[in-house]
Order: sequence, then structure tokens, then C-alpha cells
Amino acid sequence: MPPTKKPCEPANYKQKLRLAVQYAVKDRSGIPDRLLFRKWVNAALMKSAEIVIRIVDLPEGEALNRDFRGKPSATNVLTFVYGDLPCAGDIVLCASIVSREAQQQHKSLVAHYAHLTVHGVLHLQGYDHIDEEDAVVMESLETEIITRLGYADPYSVL
Repeated sequence: MPPTKKPCEPANYKQKLRLAVQYAVKDRSGIPDRLLFRKWVNAALMKSAEIVIRIVDLPEGEALNRDFRGKPSATNVLTFVYGDLPCAGDIVLCASIVSREAQQQHKSLVAHYAHLTVHGVLHLQGYDHIDEEDAVVMESLETEIITRLGYADPYSVL
């Protein structure tokens, strides 16, 4: 009789990913395709997951941030975790904010999308950056994943 699975899946277990990418913007130029998003999600994923990535325009980004966080303006990435499922949720990226930040930070647009996608996936898995100790853990994981993908450290000072 085969051994029963332990709560923590073995290291050689290949996680299953159900991923949908929604483009809710008129201009998709510069926005990564589904294959790149899948690559980045898989790089940050430590367990099976169901994820929707939605790229939105500024009005939708503002509405979501206002309605769910009480903030008056859009932000780069929002993560909505569905608590009743093991690892499921939505990652919302506001295209105009991501683009503006990439220019301001002198980063390639693709690298910035990669970083924010990894950031969102880590949030889905329970990581956070509210206090300093948690921020150090999350940022070091982000840096490890992003540099392994071939991008520069997103937290390095330019």
C-alpha cells in the first residue's frame, strides 16, 4: 500500500496551476503575454493554485483600490485571496501605474511586471510586508525569484 501524503507536499511534486489572464485595457502594447505571466507565477508558486491575473486601466484600478482598501487612487498591484480555498485568488495589475513606475524607476516594463506578479503570488501564499520582519522575508524571496528569472534585483538602488 502506498504511503499517504503528508500535509507538506514533497519537493519533487509538480504543482498544478490553473491560470487565467484577463486584459481589461484598450492598448495591450508592452503588456506581457499569458506565457510570460505563467512563467513568473510558476517561479513564485510553492503549491498548487488557481489564479486570475487581470490587467486593468486606471479607472478600474482606482475603483478597486477605493472599494476594497479605502484608498482614493489606483495602486500597481492588488491581491485578493480567497480564504476558503487552499491557494486561490486574483492579482490585479494597473497597466498605467505599472508603466509609470517602470519609467520612474528606470526599469524595463517586462521586469517590473515580473516583479509585481511574483509579489502578488507571494501574497496569495500568505506572505506580507506589513511589519519590518515580514517585509525582509518577503523582499528577499522576491529578489531570489526575480534574479533567478534573469532580472535585476527589484529593490536595488539605481
